[in-house]
Order: sequence, then C-alpha cells, then structure tokens
Amino acid sequence: MRLFPSALAAALLGALLAGPVAAQAMPSTFSQVVGNALLCRSHLDNRYFYDYLSTSFGPAYKREGGAYWFKVEATLWGAEVKEVMVSDDSSDLVFIAALTESTPEELEGAIRAGAGIAYRPLDASPYPLRVSNPGSTIAYMNDKSKIYCKKFKSLPVLRTPTGPA
Repeated sequence: MRLFPSALAAALLGALLAGPVAAQAMPSTFSQVVGNALLCRSHLDNRYFYDYLSTSFGPAYKREGGAYWFKVEATLWGAEVKEVMVSDDSSDLVFIAALTESTPEELEGAIRAGAGIAYRPLDASPYPLRVSNPGSTIAYMNDKSKIYCKKFKSLPVLRTPTGPA
C-alpha cells in the first residue's frame, strides 16, 4: 500500500499524539546489572547506570529530586519493577533506586529467597526502613516499596606536582 505525503504526515502525527511510548522490554542483563547494584553488590557509577538504562529503555522521562527517572518493564527477584532512578550530579551521593509493585515485606522475602540477603528493620515503627549488611535499603512508598543503594561520591584523585621544588 502506498501512502501519500499527507496520509503519511497524518499517520506520524497520530502516533506522536497517541501518548508516551511504553517502556521497552527488560534486557537479559537487567537482573545482574541493576539487581546487584540495588543490593549494593557492585560499584555505583551513576553515569554507567544512566547510559545502561538509556540504551535499554530509552531516555529518562523526567529529572527530579536529584535523579533521572526511567520507566521500565522488568522484574527483580520476582517483583515487578516500574521505575528506576539514577542520581544526577547535583548531590554528594551516588545512588540507584527502583520502585516495585510489591510491599516491603514481600520484596524482602523475595530477595532473601532469590539472593540470600537478609534485611533488618531499623526501628519498631509500623513502616520501618529495612537495611541489609551491604547497605541496601527497602523503604515504604505508599503501599509499594522502593529499594535503593546509596554511597558518598569518591573524592577526585589529587595530582601533586612532580619534580624539584
């Protein structure tokens, strides 16, 4: 079927007006790359994760709260992940975080079963933060959960002059 220029323009305009593009499917490396980072099992380099998520899921849909936000369609430890956030350079911290469709209790159980990592509540409140020994944290996000790993940025390597003083 041959489209005339006006029909082609109308089809393209309709596609653009249809709304935001859905998140791309999960890459096969997502569990290893993002999952291990969320568990604080790997080095945190926000540029690396920004590039990885941009390549895998398209550009960030917003930049807010010191982070780039990516819409994803993925699972980690059996939990459905809808968004992943990566720190921008406006903070002294570097972090990666994910919003899941499960409660903190469900996510904690899934991680314990799938990755063997235990979490302990920080207090006896009804909605405590849960923290693992490596430093990964699970927090309440309404009736869902957020898991994240954060670290202070490394200081830049200082160069000293060489040669005679």
